[in-house]
Amino acid sequence: MSRIAYVNGAYQRHAEAAVHVEDRGFQFADGVYEVCEVRHGFIVDLTRHLDRLDRSLRELRIAWPMTRAALVVVIREVLRRNRVRNGLFYLQVTRGAARRDHVFPADGTPSTIVVTAKRTDTSAIAKKNAVGISAITVPENRWDRVDIKSVGLLPNVLARQAAKEEGAQEAIFIDPDGTVKEGAATNVWIVDKDGRLRTRHADHGILRGITRTTLADVTAAIGLEIVEQAFSVEEMLEAREVFITAATSICFPVVTVNGKTVANGHPGSVSQKIREAFFDIAEKTAI
Repeated sequence: MSRIAYVNGAYQRHAEAAVHVEDRGFQFADGVYEVCEVRHGFIVDLTRHLDRLDRSLRELRIAWPMTRAALVVVIREVLRRNRVRNGLFYLQVTRGAARRDHVFPADGTPSTIVVTAKRTDTSAIAKKNAVGISAITVPENRWDRVDIKSVGLLPNVLARQAAKEEGAQEAIFIDPDGTVKEGAATNVWIVDKDGRLRTRHADHGILRGITRTTLADVTAAIGLEIVEQAFSVEEMLEAREVFITAATSICFPVVTVNGKTVANGHPGSVSQKIREAFFDIAEKTAI
């Protein structure tokens, strides 16, 4: 079955789908995006993802390409046409196509919207959860507004490539003061030596992950408390557990950082409890 993409009002074969050569997303990374998990035929945390999309668009002064209700119809249709019951959808909105110029195009230039979907390998995800993943640390070198989910991800791309070349699956950005910020595509958590579940405060220095936000509901339901407090690389290496969260992975335990073993080198109980409870607590929207 051919994959189907939605581009600016039309459902097209994925292999043939395209945007204009002068689209500002291509020319300037002038756009935003969202990625949302689909599990057992339900979209996970759709409301929060669309709320964040709205915020990103407002921060960059990009117009919505359609009404929110219409976008939900498109998302469902893309998932249906691609027969995705376990997987994800990706949507991207840019400032549109216009003659190349750094300033904004003329008022009324329509935004560009692309929605795609794909299935994911649930067995591969389960294996990573069972054995854990490896991470490396890299110096922070991104712009100050990483709280906006912009498509300008070149530093993240280079960080992930560096991780791959070292046999790791994630790269974690570190501030000049030595504190942990976030992963190249994830938020980072530890269970510290005192048994506290900690993550950095969601200011302009990190992305306010949707999975991160829902985790607050999950931990409250299972009797855990989150402490929003920065921690150093040293504290991360001395932690009882380290794990990362994202919409595409929910909660992956990290068992080595920079080649050094975390705790006993096996996934911990806190990340397991969170993962087991997550889908019971998260919002689920039927396709």
